[in-house]
Amino acid sequence: MQIIYINEDKYQYDIHSLFKAFWPHEEVRVIAGNPGDFPEKEEDITGADFVTRINVTGKTKDEVKQEIYRRESEKTGKLLPWGDLTGIRPTRIAMNLIEEGKSDTEVTAFMKEHYFVSDEKSALALEIAKREKEILKRIDYKNGYSIYIGIPFCPTTCLYCSFLSLPIGANSNLVDDYIKCLQREIDYVAESFAGKTLDTVYIGGGTPTTLSADQLKRLIGYLKNRLDMKSVKEFTVESGRPDSITLDKLRVMKKMGVTRISINPQSMSDDTLKLIGRRHSVSDVIDAFNLARDEGFDNINMDIILGLPGETAMNVRHTIDEIKKLRPDDLTVHCLAIKRGSRLFEAMLEKEKNGSLSVSLQKSTDSTEEMMEVAMKGAREMGLLPYYLYRQKNISGNFENTGYALEGKAGIYNILINEEVQSIVALGAGTVTKRVFGYGGRIERCDNVKDLKLYMNSIDEMIERKRKLFEKE
Repeated sequence: MQIIYINEDKYQYDIHSLFKAFWPHEEVRVIAGNPGDFPEKEEDITGADFVTRINVTGKTKDEVKQEIYRRESEKTGKLLPWGDLTGIRPTRIAMNLIEEGKSDTEVTAFMKEHYFVSDEKSALALEIAKREKEILKRIDYKNGYSIYIGIPFCPTTCLYCSFLSLPIGANSNLVDDYIKCLQREIDYVAESFAGKTLDTVYIGGGTPTTLSADQLKRLIGYLKNRLDMKSVKEFTVESGRPDSITLDKLRVMKKMGVTRISINPQSMSDDTLKLIGRRHSVSDVIDAFNLARDEGFDNINMDIILGLPGETAMNVRHTIDEIKKLRPDDLTVHCLAIKRGSRLFEAMLEKEKNGSLSVSLQKSTDSTEEMMEVAMKGAREMGLLPYYLYRQKNISGNFENTGYALEGKAGIYNILINEEVQSIVALGAGTVTKRVFGYGGRIERCDNVKDLKLYMNSIDEMIERKRKLFEKE
């Protein structure tokens, strides 16, 4: 266990994240308080393998992080790919520097010298920032808005998932009433955003295609009837699980104007799919993808996850080789992040009971860098270019999640939400609405409750939360 004592109650999140990046397999605790209250001798600290004391008084967050990075890098011999950056949007730094008129050389030098970012990741952040900037030129993101609709149902809950995800089999009786609540929220949007430009619509989850074809038709039809969709540049439905995709659902989505879908294998190994709780096979992924192509979908995204338990770079190479045969228009490469609320997190807390899983997971996360190289090379070989990037706490190998796409197929919604340049109105249980007060201005949020029945019983309150947020000056 790593115990870090700090003498003031500040920077705790960043300190914890940075230590965790250096010591991914250790428990890390950051304790703030009066130094006089801390044990004087390390042998008096129960359970601690390493003890660090940090004086944060009079220091900026950057100064504290630089101090930690230098010391822990020397101690461990590690150079982290993203240096001492703990935020989730490193491309924002590159974007801001570009807008200040900095040259490519100045941008990469700043990231390396100020944050210790590697040459490779500095170049990646710069490449993505420049591509995002070009895409955003074609969108009135300052005056427009986007909509996210959350569908909190799945065929089964994956081992790593921490999102609101209820098994559809046991909750199918709630779906119709849930759609009625979504319609109520759509009514609010129609009234409050009349005359404003709707740029993108994203239906995610969960797995939206756990809804029946009729339920999808009813939801999307209501959305189109109540809102002005003429300006929509991208309409995504995250179909996700191949075991939820059917011909009639694809035909409904195509007829209703959906322009982009996701079919997410996560891995092209049947053994891994079983381990992580997916009920489909690799052949189901291939069949669903080909079915969607046959129905005319020309913008299909696929997601994969690096660092899944038991997987090696060889498994990732196999996954990439199989995906190459399908030729998706967009590939999102995720690094596994162990999130609170997931079954994987709970399993890791019970190491003695799940020793084999812990060892398997550690081996996978230790080879994330090699996996990343395989995935990145494979994406570029398919002609897919990186267009957005974000990071998560406890992400495998301290790497990143990156979206790659063919020219003209980049997911606009992904850029808008990750760069936080546009207000996103979020509908459904467990979703978070984000209001951007002008580009570069402050950002405020309001959430819908996660409990499904509570959400449906308090739909008026959920709407009122949004109304108050968007009435603010």
